Amino acid sequence: MMCNKMPALKKNGKLSIALSIWLIFSSFSLPAQEARTPAYPNFKIDGTLKNKFEHASETGMFRFSVRNSRIGVAGNINSYSAYRVQLELSNEGKFSVLDLSGTLEPVEGLSLTLGQTSIPLFNSYIVTPGSMMFANRAFLGKYFLSTRDLGFVAKYDFLLGTIPSKFEFGLFNGNAINHPVWKKNMSYGGRMELGNMQGFRMTAKIYDYPNDETTHFLFYGADLRYEQSNWKVETEVMKRESKTEFHGDLLSYYLQGAYTIPLRTKMFEFVRPALRWDAIDGQPDVGGSDVNRLTTGVGFGFNNERFSSILRLDYEWYMVKHGMDIFSANDEMDSDKFTLELLFTF
Repeated sequence: MMCNKMPALKKNGKLSIALSIWLIFSSFSLPAQEARTPAYPNFKIDGTLKNKFEHASETGMFRFSVRNSRIGVAGNINSYSAYRVQLELSNEGKFSVLDLSGTLEPVEGLSLTLGQTSIPLFNSYIVTPGSMMFANRAFLGKYFLSTRDLGFVAKYDFLLGTIPSKFEFGLFNGNAINHPVWKKNMSYGGRMELGNMQGFRMTAKIYDYPNDETTHFLFYGADLRYEQSNWKVETEVMKRESKTEFHGDLLSYYLQGAYTIPLRTKMFEFVRPALRWDAIDGQPDVGGSDVNRLTTGVGFGFNNERFSSILRLDYEWYMVKHGMDIFSANDEMDSDKFTLELLFTF
């Protein structure tokens, strides 16, 4: 009887610790945010709660889920050092530590981060729950690689003529999060970014991932986006080449856009229709993608300085030419489906 209760007690213990940390920081957050001049050390609390209801029309199955429940704190110790901590309380029922990093800024524009942090491969608006355009991630943000690892990242912001630019380089264990393994060959990669989030922005990236004797991938890709005050369009292509005979290659791309329409009601400030086409292919040398997907959605949202919410309704049409192992966990993974999502961020 006692043994059966131990996993639940451990999980509840982790949840209690996380909530206690949040309450402690929250009790001091208002004075820190109201300060007019920087005071050190300082911090800011942030969080994401993403709840979903799904219906797979081809199988007739339903489910409710808490897709994400994240809480984090970030701040500065002094004028040249910062930290970041983020916990996932429930990712479809699983607790995990996402970010645990410290950053030094020795000169203006240069930052050096050590710890568990994001690898320089994915765009935040494709993989971060609070920034995504749809309830479900694009294929390349979900099936290619974990978005975080233990390692080191250097970032340098500069002007290329008059164009805001950034260069990133990272060196990692190459074994995903929360696993500090000893290795001879580490993962490494970089990304070059031109432009910013308003107007045109483009990036190119490459990442070498030698995990073990059977798993060694090389990732590379590029993306382009354009955003104005009330609309944006984004596209990206990424390829995963296997350097061993135990895995195949993957190629994926997406094209998505959204338009924000102001709305004045008691609950919502805007309505945002969105459209996405994405595809993934396990046989890049053969014409046509194995799986294509069309996603249509509409979101009703609210924003202010410290809090935002969106009620999102999406429908996905899957067009399967060849079945893929990444969709084999259950029949609902590549089924046409309706998703109702309620997302809060603060």
